[in-house]
Amino acid sequence: MKGLEFIHFLEKGLKSDIIRQQVIANNIANVNVPNFKRSEVAFEVPLKRALEKKRQIEEEPPLLTIHPEHISKRSAPDWKKIQPKVYIDYLSTMRNDGNNVDIEEEVIKLNRTQLHYSLLADRIAGKFQEWNQILRLV
Repeated sequence: MKGLEFIHFLEKGLKSDIIRQQVIANNIANVNVPNFKRSEVAFEVPLKRALEKKRQIEEEPPLLTIHPEHISKRSAPDWKKIQPKVYIDYLSTMRNDGNNVDIEEEVIKLNRTQLHYSLLADRIAGKFQEWNQILRLV
């Protein structure tokens, strides 16, 4: 990935982290609500699959066609269109009251998400500093 595409990639990560923080905060806020089911955010796995599929297609030799209606090129899902999805975990139960929020696990996930967000923000800032230095040389 180059330039603005890389920044767009990091921006998607920041947005998914914001959604993840909101979901985790909601889980923590409802830790004592009977029958509350925790939520999760799915983003990294679909994004990774789309990027791997794109890489596979780019590495494969082109398909030969002998008829105009043949499919000449496979296409990968556009990673730019992949969005974080929130889903509810109905399958697990932590306590007798039906609530499945493990407060320790949620706090760990919140800390990890905050660190990930900071890392991505620092990477974006570093990229802009790099571009700023290049522009000063020109």
